[in-house]
Amino acid sequence: MNKKLKNYQNWSKKDLIKEIEQLAKRKKYGLVWEEKEEKVVEQCKKELPILKEVKNKEILVDKNKPINLLIEGDNYHSLSVLNYTHAKKVDVIYIDPPYNTGNKDFIFNDRYVDKEDSYLHSKWLSFMEKRLKLAKSLLKDTGVIFISIDDNEKSQLKLLCDHIFRETNFIDEITERTSSINAFKIYGNKPVRIKDYLLIYARNKNKYIYNRIYTEKKGKWDSHFNIFYNRNNNKIISLQSILRKHGLLGKKEKLNSLEIEDQKFKKFYLKYQDNICQTGAYKDSPEKRVSLKKGGEVIVFNSKTGKKIYLYNGRMLSFLSSSINLINRGESQGIVLALSNIWDDINYNNIQNESPIVMPNGQKPIKLIERIIKIYPKEKDLIVLDFFAGSGTTGHAILNLNKKDGGNRRFILCTNDDEKICSKICYPRIKKVINGFKQKKGLDGNLKYFKTAFVDAGPTDKNKKRLTEQVTEMLCIKEGTFESVVESSEFKIFKNQDHYAGIIFDQLAIKKFKNKIKDIKSKVSVYVFSLGDDSFEDEFEDIKQKVKLSPIPDAILKVYRRIFK
Repeated sequence: MNKKLKNYQNWSKKDLIKEIEQLAKRKKYGLVWEEKEEKVVEQCKKELPILKEVKNKEILVDKNKPINLLIEGDNYHSLSVLNYTHAKKVDVIYIDPPYNTGNKDFIFNDRYVDKEDSYLHSKWLSFMEKRLKLAKSLLKDTGVIFISIDDNEKSQLKLLCDHIFRETNFIDEITERTSSINAFKIYGNKPVRIKDYLLIYARNKNKYIYNRIYTEKKGKWDSHFNIFYNRNNNKIISLQSILRKHGLLGKKEKLNSLEIEDQKFKKFYLKYQDNICQTGAYKDSPEKRVSLKKGGEVIVFNSKTGKKIYLYNGRMLSFLSSSINLINRGESQGIVLALSNIWDDINYNNIQNESPIVMPNGQKPIKLIERIIKIYPKEKDLIVLDFFAGSGTTGHAILNLNKKDGGNRRFILCTNDDEKICSKICYPRIKKVINGFKQKKGLDGNLKYFKTAFVDAGPTDKNKKRLTEQVTEMLCIKEGTFESVVESSEFKIFKNQDHYAGIIFDQLAIKKFKNKIKDIKSKVSVYVFSLGDDSFEDEFEDIKQKVKLSPIPDAILKVYRRIFK
């Protein structure tokens, strides 16, 4: 029995009520661990995190392309800042956190946690819980998080994620083969570990949309699969749809009579063999070939002219035992084969050759991250966050994908600089990938480099003024406006291709600010310094349709009060 409870007879009524309330708050089911204080968390009770740009590390190839972000600092501080700048804006999160093996892979309060630490799991869970809660707030309702892990903490992580994201939002658990070893090799009494796991959770499973991407398969698939091309409307229709239309669902033996009756449809077959979907057409018709690309497109060609007849998007093919079905996935892009939850086709032996610099051990292959990103059916304006960025593989993978398919995905990488992982590995890698290396052309892209910094957290007017003066970079990140238009002690104006943002430090300069923006056609986000929450709507009444007003630093402080309470 708890020593504290043994003396309950001597408690006051107030103490008893307090204890009962605490007991009522305890979890009925799930993980229980010893909560451990963390220095970086306690620091935020006295100092508030902000971001400061390292100007000489900016990479700007094309100002018309999206700006990617690299943030150096503890990821608890970075995520806190992003909770203001990117709340519910992130589409995909991928992280490869420390696996907590006890082999100097997990640092807690500036010290490595070793195998003999009696709080080995508690420290890791305390660390992860705080960061996953902050990460959840960043995901869109349609967003998804992928977490790499191994056996050491997989079970604990699953329960923790069930609690944070809710068990109903669990998507799947992928097993990744991480070694080419084909048989057990015994070292002592243990087999060689050749697998990791990938846990997938949606912010809201009912709103999450995903692609089942094409994966290379080994061996042969001898079955034939039928799809139909409608010459009248240039659409491809499933066999099931045709049979249902004629009341023949489940009566496939009557298919021959259907072909004669429904001449407007041209039937194709797909044959899976030797990693390629071999295809052809029944009867002697000019529509001879349907090809399945790795990107997931089905294309109908005219064999004589070589011209494309139909590019098929908006549906997907999935293997269901020995038949293939055409499934309507609404906004999903492309036709793709069903994605297995065992990934054994990604090469982990070539990781060092993928990067322009020598990387530390334990990195993930670019192909793994590319596959993860492609599961999400969006190429335009996709925001991907990795807050255990390490060597920057996620950034490299996104630049690769954008180059391949013309997408404009953006990444946010967050990592500390322990052992110079950010400044000497992650940043140089991304820089070389953008600019080109080893006679390879650059992948293009833009990058801004930020470091976490701090201002006093005290609620004084002086501290509020100082915070306002220090959050310019945060506001530019929030608005995506990095190009300076006006800079003065009274106000600043920034822009991107189609948007402006203004920061007014002196309320007396509002009139002057309005005069500066009078010729701007697009909408302007305006942040006005206020000791309270006054956004000065009366001052902007005459141009209220043009501006979106927010008081600072109150809007930032509200976010921080929620996080650091």
